[in-house]
Amino acid sequence: MRKATIAVMALIAAMTTTGAEAKWLRADTDNFIIYSESSERSLRSFAEKLQRFDATLRVRLRIPGGKEPNRLTIYLVPRAADAGRLATGESGSSIAGFYSADLDGSFAVSHREVIEFKGTSAAQQTLFHEYTHHFMKRYFAAAFPAWFIEGFAEFYSTADFTGKGQYQVGRPAYFRAHGLINMPRIPVADLLLKKPREMRSSGQMDVYYGRAWLLTHMLYYHPDRAGQLTAYIDAINRGEDGEKAAVAAFGDLVALDRDLQRYLGRPLTFMTSAEPIPVPGTVTVTVLPNAEDALLQWRLERRSARGGERLAEVRDELRKLTAEYGDSAGIWYELARAEWDLGDEKRDAAAARAAVDKALAIEPKHVRANILLGEMMIHDLGHRDTVSNADWVAARQPIILANNTDPDDPVPLYAYYDSFLRQGITPPKIAVTGLERAFALGPESADARIAYALALAHDGDLDRATRLAKVVAFDPHDDGQGERILAQIESMRERSGGTGKGAAAPVAPADADQ
Repeated sequence: MRKATIAVMALIAAMTTTGAEAKWLRADTDNFIIYSESSERSLRSFAEKLQRFDATLRVRLRIPGGKEPNRLTIYLVPRAADAGRLATGESGSSIAGFYSADLDGSFAVSHREVIEFKGTSAAQQTLFHEYTHHFMKRYFAAAFPAWFIEGFAEFYSTADFTGKGQYQVGRPAYFRAHGLINMPRIPVADLLLKKPREMRSSGQMDVYYGRAWLLTHMLYYHPDRAGQLTAYIDAINRGEDGEKAAVAAFGDLVALDRDLQRYLGRPLTFMTSAEPIPVPGTVTVTVLPNAEDALLQWRLERRSARGGERLAEVRDELRKLTAEYGDSAGIWYELARAEWDLGDEKRDAAAARAAVDKALAIEPKHVRANILLGEMMIHDLGHRDTVSNADWVAARQPIILANNTDPDDPVPLYAYYDSFLRQGITPPKIAVTGLERAFALGPESADARIAYALALAHDGDLDRATRLAKVVAFDPHDDGQGERILAQIESMRERSGGTGKGAAAPVAPADADQ
């Protein structure tokens, strides 16, 4: 039997045996929407701690607070293995959580399993790590080298709070001890200059994470290294060669490697705030209505599957849900989305259209269903021999309605801009302005960032476009897309004679205790 089918069937069995007892709860805070099948008390406590962690990042990194229009959604599944299966589609994965910077709505998955080892819980460290990635992507405009992206997330993953609510930041990453002490170490020069995928292929990713954490810790806390990290990152963002920037900031890299090894043997400093960190805003916990409760796991499955056999299995389960909850616009939309995302060769286009029509018949202003309807209409125009401008105007109407319904949702703004590219014409100024707004609302999305970078490049702002694309190219999770976009922008620069509008270099996220 196929592995994907086995995994989904196992999930179905688990839901069948535990569904009567389990009920999804939703916690809302200023910055998060959190779903969990835990008790209300447990979820509230978790939500308060996560909101306090966000407040800690803002205090230390000097980022203003306030309620986010696009909050991060977090799913807490029962076990680490459940998160790993969602991430990979297979059982037995060592992944205990993940983060998806998705224009459709960024989300993170962690777990509630209690895994004991020295320091804070594995679940908390996993989620703090993933949320730090989100925080960096959303609030810092600079392009950060891959090692620092992971080192920064590891550095904050071990944060915790005293009984009075004071933060403790910079605590040891005990779970990286084996890789740091017992496995062959990665020279600092390799850590700084090689791609993470090279470490992955050599089986050194655990060592990579540990060394990245240790180097970040040393550069933040060792007095002799004060200011070097900021100088290094600023140099990279000015376009300097990575090795030259590193040597200029840190000095001899062999000496830096020796210092890092000595630092590993020292008692590590961590900082405790003088005052408690308050939990901003309010935390509300609600029980989901029956239809939403039944749908939630399959929505998570659909968003994690991203095509293929798993998505077809999810589509089939969503079909079953419509028989029980035929009056739920959300379930009909999820069915339509799953069917459509199977792609031209596997989808039943008529079934997808029928499902989205049912969703809109129940809830005419359903934002995502209207966007999907527009996507379907635009797709159909691409298969017609004769298409008028009026046809394109009509296809954009559901997208415009979605934007009017929720002006703070970046997806309709992006879809509106993209519709002109699909038509083969230059997007009008209003569409470019909308794309800029979409990027401002979801800067962590690579799709939004790249689209906006190319829009800037076509407008002649090649320097700014390059900086935006660098953020993607340097991301350790990028598959090479950022490098391809950078090459495309550089080709445009060559054709334009090397001109480009200048702007100030971005600033590195200097820690408050640096």
